[in-house]
Amino acid sequence: MKLVNFLHDGRTHYGAVKGTRIVELGAALSPAFPDIVSFVAGNALPQAQAIIDSRPGEFDYNAVELLPVVPRPGKIICVGVNYDDHLEEARRHFSERAEKDGRPMPRPPQSGYPMIFARWPESLTAHRAPIMRPKVSVQLDWEAELLVVIGKPTGRYVPAERALDVIFGYSCMNEACLRDYQFHTGQINPGKNFEKTGATGPWLVTADEIPDPQALDIEMTLNGQRMQFGNTRDMTNSVAKIIAYITQWMPLQPGDLIATGTMGGVGFTRKPPVFMKAGDVAEVVIQSIGTLRNEIQDEPATL
Repeated sequence: MKLVNFLHDGRTHYGAVKGTRIVELGAALSPAFPDIVSFVAGNALPQAQAIIDSRPGEFDYNAVELLPVVPRPGKIICVGVNYDDHLEEARRHFSERAEKDGRPMPRPPQSGYPMIFARWPESLTAHRAPIMRPKVSVQLDWEAELLVVIGKPTGRYVPAERALDVIFGYSCMNEACLRDYQFHTGQINPGKNFEKTGATGPWLVTADEIPDPQALDIEMTLNGQRMQFGNTRDMTNSVAKIIAYITQWMPLQPGDLIATGTMGGVGFTRKPPVFMKAGDVAEVVIQSIGTLRNEIQDEPATL
């Protein structure tokens, strides 16, 4: 099942994609499941499937204004340098920088542990919506990632062998960031939380359609040119290990998001560096999920 959130008459709706149509589910399943998080928490897939089977769809998918796959998640947890090729390109970049101007290298993650940081909901944007380049920086970079949506309260200490059972579904993410703000200090959160930079979509694919999240090709293109390509089998820490590690210290809730890290090929390590600019089109394609497409726009000067 492919689920989307969208705007209609100024209100947020959610539904299932059926061909080129959307079957509206929020109104049909209210009051029990008025929004996507309650739907996820209640595991309302059987009820939804019966509605989908009986209706052609009330909305044109290509005509609606889409929202992030979870518009207001409780938590957005991100994993840094989770592919060896990205770690190596970052190390080379900072080693060369340190040799040139004496600036220290960022501390690498301790071997065997995922590097964790956080995003906030205001940083999210949707499929077909713009990724905004702020007026204070031109170093807007791309990061193609598999996005995980948690489906049930986990409690703490979820073992890795049972971690996939707590996942509701998956989506694509362009975890775009501002590199200069990311490296102003040792805390990378500022560069990762500019408004409308973390794109998710094109929809949320339920976990039953992706039995193995470690067997998916991921590609990132900029204006049709391939910039990144990899497979989730090459993650340093698998999806299951990430969940097991996070839940050692924090329980997860339905609708929480985990961005699982990007592979090599980001813009800031290229020679010369390449950054996204207004008018560019960024696409993240993940096998068995689909294509997330965003045009880059400059933030209005009046903000």
